Amino acid sequence: MRKKYAVGVDVGGSHISSVLVDLSTGALLKESLSEQKVDNKASAEEILAGWSTAIGKTLDHSDRRDLEGIGFAMPGPFDYKEGIALMRHVDKYEALYGINVGVELRKLLDLSVTMPFRYLNDAMSFAVGECWLGKASAFKNVVAVTLGTGFGSAFLTGGVPVIEGPRVPEMGYVYHIPYGDGIADDYFSTRWFIKEYAARTGILVNGVKAIADQALYEEHAKRLFEDFGIRIGDFLSPLLRQFDAGCLVIGGNIAAAFPLFGPAMERTLKTHQIHVEIVISDMMELAAMAGSARLLDETFWKETQPLISKI
Repeated sequence: MRKKYAVGVDVGGSHISSVLVDLSTGALLKESLSEQKVDNKASAEEILAGWSTAIGKTLDHSDRRDLEGIGFAMPGPFDYKEGIALMRHVDKYEALYGINVGVELRKLLDLSVTMPFRYLNDAMSFAVGECWLGKASAFKNVVAVTLGTGFGSAFLTGGVPVIEGPRVPEMGYVYHIPYGDGIADDYFSTRWFIKEYAARTGILVNGVKAIADQALYEEHAKRLFEDFGIRIGDFLSPLLRQFDAGCLVIGGNIAAAFPLFGPAMERTLKTHQIHVEIVISDMMELAAMAGSARLLDETFWKETQPLISKI
């Protein structure tokens, strides 16, 4: 019986990662894992060359006759149906604006023009991977959030994203929901920690890890994480209730600090009568790669394809 592999690709802000996934078993071929640093402000040619280098190294671990296609966990703005980059005024990959990524990468990788390339929002890909192979696989209704440079989100039922209807915010996105003096993305991301810590201490740090290190013995840092936990618990409570979520899965770089903000978050959810299983991803980036690779599973694709043009 012929093997069925897909390449799952996660496009990050400063690097790209790819891995082969066995679509029959869900196994990730760890020896095929490839990562390439990319200058997101470089020319289109340089960016695409970096992407093709990473994907090419992954492809070297399989017979191309066994390849079902390539799936991409792609940040937006992006035309997920046509595979065209629409990134503008986002300070990354702007040189790719208007370029059909699949057309160019097929040339660089010497792949047939008929080789399927499929795309999904990066936060949704992460959530799909978690519901397929991760800790969230045992739950019907799952909310996934990624906490890092931005505030990503996805709502899934039966492992398939839900992007419309009364149970979810539009597209399953929460980053733009008004909150405080701005939107949720302003408060549940790295820049809030940096800005707020500087306001409270007068000290400018370069990331959340630096504050987490201080929280072991510095009260301002410890309190900052507690306040974050309270805020995100308050924010997520009505969304979790409306979706009847059984599981909340958390990923992104800030998830590593869950021991610092998690207790306050859990207490806050309980005050809102929200009883949900909270899990911290141990797949992280691999979940996004697995989720994007799953787009090449035809059964899953039939369920997901109608959503793609709407994202």
